[in-house]
Amino acid sequence: MSGHSKWATIKHKKAALDAKRGKSFTRIIKEITIAARSGGDPDGNPRLRTAILAAKAVSMPADNIKKAVMRGTGELEGGQIEEVMFEGYGPGGAAVLVNVATDNRNRTVADIRHAFSKNGGNMAEQGAVAWMFERKSQILIPGEKATEDQLMSIVLDAGADDLRGNADEEWQVLSAPEAHEAVLKALEANGLQPSESSIAMVPKNLVKLEGKNAAGMLRLSEALEDHEDVQSVYSNFDIDEKELEALAQ
Repeated sequence: MSGHSKWATIKHKKAALDAKRGKSFTRIIKEITIAARSGGDPDGNPRLRTAILAAKAVSMPADNIKKAVMRGTGELEGGQIEEVMFEGYGPGGAAVLVNVATDNRNRTVADIRHAFSKNGGNMAEQGAVAWMFERKSQILIPGEKATEDQLMSIVLDAGADDLRGNADEEWQVLSAPEAHEAVLKALEANGLQPSESSIAMVPKNLVKLEGKNAAGMLRLSEALEDHEDVQSVYSNFDIDEKELEALAQ
């Protein structure tokens, strides 16, 4: 996997700590609320179903999930959340997409701009870097759960486009967004529960970073991901695995 994917995996392993601080809960509640605008029935709304599964994975109370759905469908007040994608460049020229969910766009724009400038990056105009990414279904499976041949047989038959990763770390299943539900169901039917599943922005090409640029890019990623309005951060950086693990300590 790319350095960014590896970094995302390292970050995912820290999700339990985020949940204790309430960050995961806040992000997932916002995602449920936004997803529910397209319908409150998870059986007919793949995005909502994915968000609810994420909520259950961090032991979110059922009442919290229900209220978030009701805010999204308009049955409860408080669903005025705007979803925005910001674009920019990090140290070394790596492209960055920042997906936010906010009730105060002006405040969030200022905060995100500050995070970029403080960490050696800069904001860019809409469309400046988005073309470097593809919107894909991304499903992560723990490496020890299946062999490459087993996964290939399951996901390709279900409509997946690609399988990346390895048995020592994590498998990354990539599909067209419309195939997300079918691939997810195929994996679950075979007893394979994903560690994460989402519609993500996957980079078409990677930018190799080393030394100060690598360290700066990870600081920028941390700063963005720690913001309360940021739902997800995508980038096309690639850092050598040994250097990445050393920087993650």
